[in-house]
Amino acid sequence: MKLPAGFRGAGAAAGIKASGKPDLAMIVSDAPSVWALTATTNRVKAACVVRNQGLEQTRKPIRAVIINSGNANCATGQEGTTRNSQLADLTANNLNLTRDEVVTASTGVIGHQLLLEGIKTTLPNLTNTLEDTSDAAAEAILTTDLVPKQAGVTLSKGASIVGIAKGSGMIHPNMATMLAFVMTDAKVEQDTLRTMWQRVIAQSFNQVTVDGDTSTNDMALALSSGQREANLDELEQGLLSVCQNLAQKIARDGEGATKLISVTVTGAQDDDAARRAARAIVRSPLVKSAAHGNDPNWGRILSAIGQEGVEADFDRVRIVVQAEPLFEGQPLEFDAAHVSAKMQHDPLQIEVDLAAGEGHGQAWGCDLSAEYVRINADYHT
Repeated sequence: MKLPAGFRGAGAAAGIKASGKPDLAMIVSDAPSVWALTATTNRVKAACVVRNQGLEQTRKPIRAVIINSGNANCATGQEGTTRNSQLADLTANNLNLTRDEVVTASTGVIGHQLLLEGIKTTLPNLTNTLEDTSDAAAEAILTTDLVPKQAGVTLSKGASIVGIAKGSGMIHPNMATMLAFVMTDAKVEQDTLRTMWQRVIAQSFNQVTVDGDTSTNDMALALSSGQREANLDELEQGLLSVCQNLAQKIARDGEGATKLISVTVTGAQDDDAARRAARAIVRSPLVKSAAHGNDPNWGRILSAIGQEGVEADFDRVRIVVQAEPLFEGQPLEFDAAHVSAKMQHDPLQIEVDLAAGEGHGQAWGCDLSAEYVRINADYHT
């Protein structure tokens, strides 16, 4: 996918993954970029997250992002912090930048020191292969993902937005466990971008859940090279479109997943309540298991809503699965075999009206299969 003006990307294998697959990615801005960061709320934070949050507070622009996959460099003590700083230094030296112009990101197994020798020897080649497309970087950031995840839009005045993401397991707000890097050449002030980014994240990546586990490393980064004029409202909608697209791809690629679950909640007291209710449904292991087995068990959906504690008129709550009404204050008659057959289709659409207001929200997840257990039982060994 062609990157917005002013950005280049690359990916390569640096020997971090035993498989020999690409595991080192780089994104470079030809000029200083304004940026916005959202990172994990897990109190156990990887060295890259802590460092990036410190850089964000300086309010200085950045020029590059270096991402390694296969090693989280988390819970590795002071040595891990030092190696993360060295990763920034190595990258900066290869690009003739200062270390504070480089953001770092890591993903993979927790508790192992990041080996830098392979990275050190690979960086010059990575720098020399930078190009104006996102494909190589999107491939190099993957871990247990089955497919790369990319999305893009073009705005009316010619500015573009392109995002890449990874995420398959340990997915849950806030942040939904993942890495995401979204680039635009639309002109925007840093304060405006940062405020905008929080609204976008609330309606996209923070509405994804695969297994209810929030990672130590997840972050979503937005960068702007500011080379093209753009309407700010359109820019925000474009960012939201790209991020929701990536969020759905993450959910669909959940470990062991066979289908995407898309939940839309209307009639909530407000948008926040709607988003909470939608997340509650899509994170429920019982709902996820029913989705895998194509079981139209609306009671599990209703129970998930009640457990979340959002306001609802349960005498009028309406539940629709794959366009088939199942409940409206009381059980409705339906052909269970017919609905079950429709539930085999991907995506699985669940619609709920809480009959309590005008709030609207969406969330995305996936079904829960035996394959999820197998993948995570074998992940470290």
